[in-house]
Amino acid sequence: MIPRITISPEAALIVSDLKRRFGPLLFHQSGGCCDGSQPMCFQEGDFKIGESDVCLGFIEDCPFWMSKDQFEYWKHTQLNMHVTPGRGSSFSLEIPMGIRFIIQSRLFNEEETKDLEPLRTLSDFIE
Repeated sequence: MIPRITISPEAALIVSDLKRRFGPLLFHQSGGCCDGSQPMCFQEGDFKIGESDVCLGFIEDCPFWMSKDQFEYWKHTQLNMHVTPGRGSSFSLEIPMGIRFIIQSRLFNEEETKDLEPLRTLSDFIE
């Protein structure tokens, strides 16, 4: 299966550190406004996932969510989460470290679109 979300080695190190410090995490791709359009990292339970969100997959065992409406724009791309120096203007857990997560994307080729990881919804996580 072709993942919809991947992570750079540098960002994976930051996520590992954040998991050690804060416990289970989740990511949500911001849609813009005050914090721009960037992935935001939260402690599990600190961000309310709703029926209007879809889970693209997992990075470092952390679910990566996005609104269904925003996914319509990104559905043809593979997202890769990176980290860059500089303080973002959000409530994401990495911000006090003087870094921020960013997304780079590339279009899936025709062959890849036939074997994409399935999306999940909130109901897939409720037992």
